[in-house]
Amino acid sequence: MSSLANTLERPRLSIKAQTFATISAVIGAVVIPQLFHIIGAVSGLGTSPGETFLPMHLPIILTGLLAGTVPGAIAGLLGPLVSSLMTDMPAQTMLPFMMLELCAYGAFAGLLRNAQMPDIAKILTVQIAGRAVRAAAILIAVFALGNESIKIAVIWKSIVAGIPGLVLQWSLLPLLLGGIEHIKKHESP
Repeated sequence: MSSLANTLERPRLSIKAQTFATISAVIGAVVIPQLFHIIGAVSGLGTSPGETFLPMHLPIILTGLLAGTVPGAIAGLLGPLVSSLMTDMPAQTMLPFMMLELCAYGAFAGLLRNAQMPDIAKILTVQIAGRAVRAAAILIAVFALGNESIKIAVIWKSIVAGIPGLVLQWSLLPLLLGGIEHIKKHESP
């Protein structure tokens, strides 16, 4: 039954719904990581729960999959920026790379919104694409632009550190998407 729902065409959302989705995702991209950082502060782990569980990615990918490419991409660009302006996280050094990465997550998720493939395959594709964009941006910054404030090793370190976050996305996002589809089916006349 779930695979049938994944193959159905999702209708284009109104501009109002897309705007609401974008704003909600930006708010989520600020609030959800702060919850993880509070847990880190209380437990003595610092910011590592945020770096490990990638909570900012969740609302961005979800928005792309539900609302489309433009809302996903805009939320991906603005989420890290607004978070940085309000909380100083992500740090200025990583901000442009996270903005590009999350923009890619939102855009690719939107492109796959109506793809006839299981949600988990969409999520894996989005994760690979987003991390590839981030890695490319870091490589360009270091080799083409001479940026010395970031090291190439951060590419691999962030992938390894974020494995629990990838698993969280594999677990949580399909459940959220399935739950939303279930609610939509029961609300339809």
